[in-house]
Amino acid sequence: MKYSTAILTLIFMFLLKSVAGQVGYQKDSLQIKVYTEVEYQNYWAQDIRVKKVFCDYCTKFQKEQIGNEALRRTYLVRNNKKFRMPSGVFRHALYIRIAKKDFARLREDNMMKDSVLTINEQRN
Repeated sequence: MKYSTAILTLIFMFLLKSVAGQVGYQKDSLQIKVYTEVEYQNYWAQDIRVKKVFCDYCTKFQKEQIGNEALRRTYLVRNNKKFRMPSGVFRHALYIRIAKKDFARLREDNMMKDSVLTINEQRN
């Protein structure tokens, strides 16, 4: 009886630890939602606009930089078959995930250094 209780306790502790390890990225990163619009005419993208950056704790500069990243990501998918339209406006919702440390470095006085949002692409 004592051994079975100890084994069950160990298994339960192991399962709890593995579940907590799966959400580790949420502890050290922020997820910011951005709405963009792509205007199409004859299946060709004519204009890409950022409608709204949902970030309550961002400065104006940070919102502008996150909006620029959303524009870049929307531009890269503008010709995707899922999004193209004969004519009209496609509304695109993006979730941009950024580490808290990188977000803290995203300031105007840090602008001359590497861009925080595209730092992985510059290494390649």
